[in-house]
Amino acid sequence: MLRNKQMNKIKNIGVLTSGGDSPGMNAAIRAVVRASIYYDIEVTGFIRGYEGLINNDFIPMDRKSVANIIQRGGTILKTARSEAFKTVEGRKKAYESLKANGIDALVVIGGDGTFTGANIFSKEFDFPIVGLPGTIDNDLAGTDFTIGYDSAINTVIDAVDRIRDTAESHDRLFIVEVMGRDSGLIALRSGIGVGAEAIMIPEANMNADDVLHKLEHSRKDKASKIIIVAEGDDTGGAFKVGEILQEKYPHYDTKVSVLGHIQRGGKPTCMDRVLASRLGVAAVEGLINGESGVMAGQINREIVFTPFDHAIKHINAEKVSSKWLKLIDILSF
Repeated sequence: MLRNKQMNKIKNIGVLTSGGDSPGMNAAIRAVVRASIYYDIEVTGFIRGYEGLINNDFIPMDRKSVANIIQRGGTILKTARSEAFKTVEGRKKAYESLKANGIDALVVIGGDGTFTGANIFSKEFDFPIVGLPGTIDNDLAGTDFTIGYDSAINTVIDAVDRIRDTAESHDRLFIVEVMGRDSGLIALRSGIGVGAEAIMIPEANMNADDVLHKLEHSRKDKASKIIIVAEGDDTGGAFKVGEILQEKYPHYDTKVSVLGHIQRGGKPTCMDRVLASRLGVAAVEGLINGESGVMAGQINREIVFTPFDHAIKHINAEKVSSKWLKLIDILSF
């Protein structure tokens, strides 16, 4: 039935990745390409996100284009942030590029910056766009998890487990900074997963004195102590926290480790591959059925479409509830 519904309507779907890369983007591209081919639709991949639209930098895609990429990190279409797309002139040039190449609809894979641009563009030119949530931060409404989040927190857990080994060997206090400029969701889950003594995230309003209190009231015989800090924490990041702790409690052998961009790289987990595959197919089917200006997500295992206006710009208060914060307190006691 779905094959017939798109008859003579959508002939060519464009796909691009934009903003920060995340594990699973390639799996999403693969799903978009294969679903499009299944429904007899051509696919065009734009290189380096919105810059590719503006500069008319694209490649026709087929089954061979996406062979053997589901396990690869990064994005075969490359990604970039585009200042030009923020201008009316840049978006007009992008629209002209789409029309010149016979593109009828677009799938964009990225985070809130990507969706902000897509939202404006879709309304300006009445152009069909569906977004896929590709970001390690998990900071979008309309989906339980974003593509890349599970891979990122597993990377953090693997790294901190190794740090714990050396921390125990030297009776050290390690402060580990993870990504999350505006959102503490990576720190939250990974911190619980590694058994951290404290987790500092923007949503919890926790300061260095709170950490000191936790440390002083924790088990004295514990050989190692791990504090997970989101890079966007109000105290100023791991190094600032380390300075404060070292100054007030010089008896701690304090070390700081910033995990940085390793959290974005590497092979996507099975969860991210399956999520990306599901959402990629959903995006194509959504376009066929007339969806536009929405993000495809998964809530309670069901596919949902959320308007860009609601999906973008962080929902930390919703995803970091008081129950999560209480769980942290209980487990770090």
